[in-house]
Amino acid sequence: MLKKPQFLFDKYNYIFLIISLLFIIIGFLLMIGGGGETPYDYNPEIFSPQRIVIAPIVIVMGYIGMILSIFYHD
Repeated sequence: MLKKPQFLFDKYNYIFLIISLLFIIIGFLLMIGGGGETPYDYNPEIFSPQRIVIAPIVIVMGYIGMILSIFYHD
């Protein structure tokens, strides 16, 4: 008798994995920009709270979500 193969992950694991991936992408998008017109121009926008506080927190949340989506099991 052949048994139906079981998948390693459930539907919820994949949904949580995709949401975590979106968090990582959003975090990297929050870091974009802030450069000067030339390589020698200084732009204080590179040190905005969005780039040095919010974006890394969102990225770390995404990585933690990926780890949890792998280990979660019903």
